[in-house]
Amino acid sequence: MFKLANKWWKYLTAKLTGSFNERADPKVQLEQAIAEAQAQHKRLKEQAINVIASQKQSELRLNAKMTELEKLNANARQALIMASDAQKAGDAAKATQYNTAAETIANQLIQVEKDIESLKSMVMESTQASDQAKAAVQQNSRVLQQKIAEKSKLLSQLEQAKMQEEMNSAMNQLSETVGDDVPTLKEVEEKIQARYAKAKAASELSEASVESRVLEVEQATANVEAQGKLSELRAELGLDAAPAAKPIEGGTPA
Repeated sequence: MFKLANKWWKYLTAKLTGSFNERADPKVQLEQAIAEAQAQHKRLKEQAINVIASQKQSELRLNAKMTELEKLNANARQALIMASDAQKAGDAAKATQYNTAAETIANQLIQVEKDIESLKSMVMESTQASDQAKAAVQQNSRVLQQKIAEKSKLLSQLEQAKMQEEMNSAMNQLSETVGDDVPTLKEVEEKIQARYAKAKAASELSEASVESRVLEVEQATANVEAQGKLSELRAELGLDAAPAAKPIEGGTPA
């Protein structure tokens, strides 16, 4: 039962995530991604600062122990010298006291030397960690700068994509019906072409009628010229035209 509920929960989560990603504004998501990258870089820098500060503290402690070691060495030498001088002067009590003081200082020297060795190891480790932290910050800084540069590029591509989508939408609307009472551009084009074809046909018919009249006029002209030519030929041959009908004498014409 638990496995089934877990699978169902993962399915719902994936579905909701997919729906969210489909509806989310890429520009806002891009800003969120850059903001998160900047926040991660800030946290990394804070961690690196703590590591470097620890390394600096280790160095300061080591330097202090080195100074203490030099001072103890000087005191031990001085105690031995004073014990030797007392011994030479026959003052055995002072010689013993100085020797005891020298032993105490020697024990302190041994402890300080141990502390120094431990601090040296600590400084080496902290220095290595500090170097790694610095390198991590530098590398992450370069990555962050690349992401910021990529952000500008992606924003530009996003604007181009929006413009292209708007252009595609406008082009699609040109070939789609706006409404039942509004024709498409294709329908208007077909209507205009039909009217043009009809007008062209009527014009061609009109031109044909005029041409037939012109032909009739030309034919009539040719007939007149032919009759004139025949008249000229009859005159040359002495042939008269057919006589006209004479009226009947003593009566009125019918």
